[in-house]
Amino acid sequence: MNFMSKAWHRKSFWLWLLLPFSLLVRFIALRRLRALRKYPKLGQHKDLACPVIVVGNITTGGTGKTPLVIALARHLNNEGFVPAIISRGYKSKAPHYPLLIDESVPVIEAGDEPSLIYRHTECPVVIDPDRAAALRYVRRHTDADVVLSDDGLQHYGLPRSYEICVVDPLRLFGNELCLPAGPLREPISRLQQVDAVVLNGDADKDHPLFSQSYNLRIDPVALVNISTGERRPLSGAPFKIGTTIDAVAALGNPNRFFKLFNELPYQIKAHSYPDHYRYKMEDFQGAAFADGNPIVMTKKDGIKCEAFADSRFWCLDVKVEVDPKLLCHVSKHVLQFVDP
Repeated sequence: MNFMSKAWHRKSFWLWLLLPFSLLVRFIALRRLRALRKYPKLGQHKDLACPVIVVGNITTGGTGKTPLVIALARHLNNEGFVPAIISRGYKSKAPHYPLLIDESVPVIEAGDEPSLIYRHTECPVVIDPDRAAALRYVRRHTDADVVLSDDGLQHYGLPRSYEICVVDPLRLFGNELCLPAGPLREPISRLQQVDAVVLNGDADKDHPLFSQSYNLRIDPVALVNISTGERRPLSGAPFKIGTTIDAVAALGNPNRFFKLFNELPYQIKAHSYPDHYRYKMEDFQGAAFADGNPIVMTKKDGIKCEAFADSRFWCLDVKVEVDPKLLCHVSKHVLQFVDP
């Protein structure tokens, strides 16, 4: 967690000095919502050729959007639909936009999250900073009958028929102020306008904003060696008890990843990098990694290390469980376009 994130969630007093700027961000966000959003409510989607489901959040940092997008794409595919996914492709170095991701596109061009989504869904994945342009590309060049947008809740130029907001119940909304004095991209009242609020982890359902929310669980199940593909279930003590593990994360919320190891019988050395950091072998050759300990990271980080990973490198495999009620609700929404 960086300096500003710590201040937001500790509710540091000096942040009130930034309040005028936060009020300006709040004002602009509300005006953009009213002025630019063309498809404000479920049912007002006559101009959409297919359902567009946006999975986003209202705070900075990671909340679990990408695992949910992957789970939804798999569910819709199992239901007989043909999903496609669009993404900004943050920090990608694409030769052009829009860019359709396939196995021939390197991670550095596609971006870590789009590459991960493609590998785990084999659905068409299109990246473009202009998500509306990515949507047009999907319509013209794929057979998709439903589109999922990985993030983009605030991208109001993107028409949508269904909105999902993912919330981290451990961090919630910090001091509940908009940027830069707080972590909010939009006011908390935005949650009242989305179609579904999804809580990534255990939460207090008595909270008025979460009374009609859905659950998302992401549980670690195994370690997979990035170099050899060897898989070791966590239930079977993948390493000798007491082993020191170098846990590496370049995530919006690295503490969520580090806490996954709390109940394991290992000593953890945490190494945090900026979100979407591009790893290189030199990062793992300094004194901090000189002991030759196992290096464990997420799959999102692991795909960026495949070119140089040796036998020390492992990625954490997780099991994602989505509330069946949400899956049912999403399927019913998509069916409205097939059989209105």
